[in-house]
Amino acid sequence: MPSMKAALLLTLLAGSLPAQTPRFTVVETGIPEMQEALRRKRVTSRELVRLYLERIAIHEDHLNAALYINPNALEEAGRLDRERALGKLRGPLHGIPIALKDNIHTTDMPTTGGALAFAGFKPPYDATLTRNLRDAGAIILAKTGLTELANWVGGSPTPMPNTYNAVGGFAFNPYDPRRDPRPDADGRPVLTAGGSSSGIGTSASFWAANVGTETSGSILGPAQVLMLAAIKPTVGRISRYGVIPITADQDTPGPMARTVTDAAIFLGALESPRPDANDSATTRCTPPPGRDYTRFLKKDALKGARIGIPRAYYYERMASGGGGLGEAEKKLMGEAIAVLRAQGAVIVDPADIPSLAQLRGWNTCGGADAAKGKDQNCSIVFKYGMKRDFNAWLASLGPLAPVKTLTELREWNNAHAKAGAIRYGQSRLDISDEMDVEADRARYEADRAKDIRLAGTEGIDAVMKQHNLDAVLFPGSGGYDIAAKPGYPTVIVPFGFVPNPSRQPFPAGFEPKPVPYAVSFTAMACAEPKLIGLAYAFEQATRKRVAPLP
Repeated sequence: MPSMKAALLLTLLAGSLPAQTPRFTVVETGIPEMQEALRRKRVTSRELVRLYLERIAIHEDHLNAALYINPNALEEAGRLDRERALGKLRGPLHGIPIALKDNIHTTDMPTTGGALAFAGFKPPYDATLTRNLRDAGAIILAKTGLTELANWVGGSPTPMPNTYNAVGGFAFNPYDPRRDPRPDADGRPVLTAGGSSSGIGTSASFWAANVGTETSGSILGPAQVLMLAAIKPTVGRISRYGVIPITADQDTPGPMARTVTDAAIFLGALESPRPDANDSATTRCTPPPGRDYTRFLKKDALKGARIGIPRAYYYERMASGGGGLGEAEKKLMGEAIAVLRAQGAVIVDPADIPSLAQLRGWNTCGGADAAKGKDQNCSIVFKYGMKRDFNAWLASLGPLAPVKTLTELREWNNAHAKAGAIRYGQSRLDISDEMDVEADRARYEADRAKDIRLAGTEGIDAVMKQHNLDAVLFPGSGGYDIAAKPGYPTVIVPFGFVPNPSRQPFPAGFEPKPVPYAVSFTAMACAEPKLIGLAYAFEQATRKRVAPLP
């Protein structure tokens, strides 16, 4: 019995086969190569959609990358083909199939956040970034899976696994798409697919690229373990209007792709040409002329660039304990630093984070163990922001909203627990709902100021100014947390594989496959042009991405 997705795919494909299959492949094919093939009439956008649908039909049952496939994608592609034939080109994404994380509004497809209460829900307005992509000619082929509500549902004592949600279940990493075979596993993957933004389909060439969202690690984490190039932008670079929030203090959408080039093209299409009246943070950064980030793709961008190595904690275990890399990761990062030197970069080593000791003792309140009365030593910014911003988002939905408040969502989840609404509990929703937006404002403002001071002013800002750096080089996605608090940008690039890091042994005879690894370049607000150049030069000098599937 085929799944609903499989049945839809078979229906779409049945009436779409051309007279002759084009001699073209979408596997690992970049956006510029697709556009050149479209220009030369080697392929049409309709054929691109069909080729992607064929890959989804073959591999989706093993990966579960999508929550929803657009049933109108072929029709939309045909319309864009006709525009192309008439000489109307909307931009570098014209006729290119992409996907959106399913917390981003689309009025013609459900937007659920993976929450059972929102199953099938179509919001009354498109996200600003959705409109931007459609204006740029992109075809939204699918809505991707995610960790439910961007991983702000189940925290301690029963944290929700990455890429699980009540609507679609678990999703799987194509570099090892097997379930964990250990007796106490609950069906989860043996190899995580990272944080809450599913880049699974992008890595498996189900579509050209996808939009993720990050509050703290949900673009960079999955990009690392899926061998993707991704840009976690400055908060405010891309409008958050129409994106289900955790907290406006740190939320940002961003592009996930297979190459830095594709990510740069995608970033320009996501960004609005002028500030969005619905998101005041969009005044923070000025777009480059024409929102064209490809002008920064220079192979010699590393020459003379000053790159800092935050050796303490991020690379080496501290004398007081904590942090440090395993031997395989150390070896890879040593090789990465050697590449940077060979490309002409000036390596400042060490370039340690001055506020590190204080940062290590200051985490985000994230579960039942950080409820009121137990939250003196952690930041309440997330749990406070969720109460404030989630309720505001629900209000923006008007009478169509399935629930009207965070309290109602929690009550709905409790009433539908046996149906699978809260398999891992909802401790993060609980600690958010206990916040009083007025009475707790002073504590929130103090914690927010501390976050920015430790991670920004006395953290990344301080080390970059002290050493006159162009970027800080973090191992893998390891710098996600410190960059997320002040809303600073990071660009991540694939760089190799390391052994599966699980501390618990696997059954005899089961061999876990290696895990992708990456390097990431971070700097202060609005530094995307510089970071894109550095990341591109590094990528071109290394070219380490390996496709997971044929």
